[in-house]
Amino acid sequence: MNVKGMTTVLFDLDGTLVPMDVDIFTKAYFEELGKKAASIGLEPKQTVNAVWDATKLMFTNDGTAKNDERFWQGFVSILGPDSIRYRADFDQFYTEEFDSVKRIISENLYARQLVDLLKNHKMEQIVATNPLFPLAANYTRLGWVGLKGEDFDYITSYENSSYCKPNPKYYEEIMAIRGLKPENCLMIGNDVTEDMVAQDLGMQVYLVTDCLINKDDADISVFENGSFAELYENMKAAFAE
Repeated sequence: MNVKGMTTVLFDLDGTLVPMDVDIFTKAYFEELGKKAASIGLEPKQTVNAVWDATKLMFTNDGTAKNDERFWQGFVSILGPDSIRYRADFDQFYTEEFDSVKRIISENLYARQLVDLLKNHKMEQIVATNPLFPLAANYTRLGWVGLKGEDFDYITSYENSSYCKPNPKYYEEIMAIRGLKPENCLMIGNDVTEDMVAQDLGMQVYLVTDCLINKDDADISVFENGSFAELYENMKAAFAE
């Protein structure tokens, strides 16, 4: 790993900083979301289906609106114009009930150590998570591995992003907002399709294999890869050189 000239490290969240099986996470998330829907007078299954369908609209966002606008346009089109009044209830969900989904994740003993190592070396740190959730939900998930929002210089969310992974424009938007050059950045993620595409823009990449997602069964030997623990040790050694 070459840290010479590196100024910025971008981290994926789910499956990278926060170890998880995405299918198990999604099931637990929708279970809690259904409970929330019932508590505010919505039909749980219909609401979960509406959230899923509205989320799909964010994946195809073309940059002409923020992802949260796309999501709520879709949600309202399904459940009716009055359903926008539930936005505050769902915002509250992500700061409160959503935290119970922590039960399905594994520990990451190296997340804090790596963030602190990078901070000691004056690296800008960005949470480059697929921006499908509110910022509050990203804060909650960071808390599951002992991290806080203030540990990072920037966190993508559905409020501040106009594209989604694996669209390269997602990464280009981050570069433009933060005034970054791809050649000075390292993208760390666990999804071959969504995260390693950053290499096409000129970034260094590291593929975390603990919770590997490789839908197309690609040859991962073309990327520097290994466990999160190995990533930490590699970066520590690189800084010591």
